[in-house]
Amino acid sequence: MAITRHSILLPLTLAVAATWLLAACQDEARPQAQARLPVVSTQTLTRVAYYQHSQTYTGTIRSGNTTAIGFELAGKLDELAVDSGDSVKAGQVLATLDTRLLLAEQQELKASLAQNQADLDLAQTTLKRNLQLKQQGYVSAQTLDENQRQLNGLQAGKQRLLASLQVNRLKLDKSALLAPFDGKISKRHHNPSEVVALGSPVFTLIGETAPQAYIGVPVAVAQTLTQGQAIELTVAEQEFDASIAGISAEVDPVSRTVQLRVKLPLGAAVINGELAYLHYQQTIAQPGYWVPLAALTDGMRGLWNLYVLKAAEGDYLLERRDVDILYTSGDRAFIRGAIADDEAYVSQGLHKLVIGQRVKPVAAGTDLALNTEMTSR
Repeated sequence: MAITRHSILLPLTLAVAATWLLAACQDEARPQAQARLPVVSTQTLTRVAYYQHSQTYTGTIRSGNTTAIGFELAGKLDELAVDSGDSVKAGQVLATLDTRLLLAEQQELKASLAQNQADLDLAQTTLKRNLQLKQQGYVSAQTLDENQRQLNGLQAGKQRLLASLQVNRLKLDKSALLAPFDGKISKRHHNPSEVVALGSPVFTLIGETAPQAYIGVPVAVAQTLTQGQAIELTVAEQEFDASIAGISAEVDPVSRTVQLRVKLPLGAAVINGELAYLHYQQTIAQPGYWVPLAALTDGMRGLWNLYVLKAAEGDYLLERRDVDILYTSGDRAFIRGAIADDEAYVSQGLHKLVIGQRVKPVAAGTDLALNTEMTSR
């Protein structure tokens, strides 16, 4: 069979065309492969010299005057003039004791005093008469001495009876329980006709003065505060601009804290016994970096990992850096470790990435889904 020129050129032409098409396909596939690199949201590390450490300490609200008041005498309750929740004024009668025994004792003392006065009058008259008879020589000196001694004894007895009568009157006065200051009855501890012991509280009275909060803080924190310093206080979701009225001079043996006495504004709508929260910010002189919590993943030996971008042959590779979390606030963390200022790091989406992977970075806040779709086109 004869071989013609046409039969030789046709296969050669087809081979050249196939080679050209293959090279063109490879050139087109290379940018498509590059375009499909994972898109990651990145931010830049910025070094700061310190961070603000916010802490909250808890205490309770107490009125400046909170007193358990009761009688100075033991006795039977005759009447309770007020009850829990009542507002009272200074000097108002709150309760009284049964005074019948005291009144009977008063009558007895008055009778004894009248008897003493009669004996005293007789003794004075007798002494005066004997003095006249002494001048005439009818009475001895011994008789006059006896008359004088009897008169002195009666006078001393009178003073004793007057003192007893004064004590009786004081007991009658103290049988009425008076409010020591303006305030509100917080609690009633006894019922009418009960016998109360000496000093047993009948009411708890809360004064209408500016409320105060008593809050325990660590010694190190107390040493940074001063009397009169303005602070922020929260009570029942109410925020108040308060001030430190006093700082204790000793450490509580149980809580190992120093008690602060914090003065709230006059008229603050708080109730005795409510919880109060002191918000305190302390500046910590520790260099480091603020990053989102979403940029961190678990590491080894209690450390955390941050994914940093490293330029390599026109692309960016992911590197893992060990960091230590010093403080967290909301969705941010203050860290230090094997990182440097101005380095770019992946701020979110770490679960889709691996170390050494080539990625395409975009600024944080960019719509990653839209960016990926445009890149694939």
